[in-house]
Amino acid sequence: MIKYFRNIDHHTVEIFEPENDSWVNVVPPLKQEEFNELSEQLEIPIDFLTDSLDIDERSRYDEDDNVKLIVIKTPTENNSFNESDAYYITIPIIIILTHNHIVTVNSFENPAIKKFLNTFQNRQPDKKNMMVIKIIEKIIQNFMEYLKEINQKRNVIEQKLYDANKNEHLLELMKIQKSLVYFVTALRSNELLLAKIQRTKFLQLTENEFELLEDLMVDNSQALEMANIYTNILSSTMDTFASIIANNQNQVLKRLAIATIVLSFPVLIASIFGMNVPSGFEHSPYAFYIVAVLSLILAVVLGVLAFRKKILE
Repeated sequence: MIKYFRNIDHHTVEIFEPENDSWVNVVPPLKQEEFNELSEQLEIPIDFLTDSLDIDERSRYDEDDNVKLIVIKTPTENNSFNESDAYYITIPIIIILTHNHIVTVNSFENPAIKKFLNTFQNRQPDKKNMMVIKIIEKIIQNFMEYLKEINQKRNVIEQKLYDANKNEHLLELMKIQKSLVYFVTALRSNELLLAKIQRTKFLQLTENEFELLEDLMVDNSQALEMANIYTNILSSTMDTFASIIANNQNQVLKRLAIATIVLSFPVLIASIFGMNVPSGFEHSPYAFYIVAVLSLILAVVLGVLAFRKKILE
């Protein structure tokens, strides 16, 4: 679906066809017919539009016939029904700069574009470089917000794990870990893209725009550092809980081994007196009770010794 917007007297107005200095936003559902129509209408290479369909597309920029393409990764919630998938994934946003338009293509509903739409009335569509910088700013803000949400979820799940070790809590931590892997990879890719834009004349930035870009690079580095810190903390947490689980398992096996040893001696006594060999108690009416009491006494003695040994350790 294609939507056209224009800024008229600091008001965002949706229009029905592209005009000069308008913003063209392509949102799901994406149709090949619309791509073909938009490509012919705005003289955009069709590959620039269809690149958004590849969820693994890396951050980069390109230029063809004075039409500039910027691909940048942005976070979004994962609506997959698979329980083992990450809470958040990263998807590419396509930003295309033509002579008279700025075009954005999203393969998923994207919070960054919604935020940009809410502030579009304050933008100057003729200054396309500034609009690109503002879109990137919203993307970095999204990363920061999702990272804070991930950290809060991690703290809650860790507390649940302290109270009760359950597999579903470990699965939730694994989903958070997957989300952080996506974020770290995307932020590194975005960092390289911003660095290339900074040292080249791809966008031909003014001094003011160049300073804003440098600020965005600092913010992106901060988000990347946060993602790395949370990843390291989560890895340490997973290792700690794995050690705790292994230690608890060893304690259980130790108790079972002690119980087996304690019970083996009474079983041995009962087995000896149960053999078809003379033992002196064949004709005694108290033979059963003697063997039972002897086995019980031996079991109690061994149990007390094992208990004391455990305390001494």
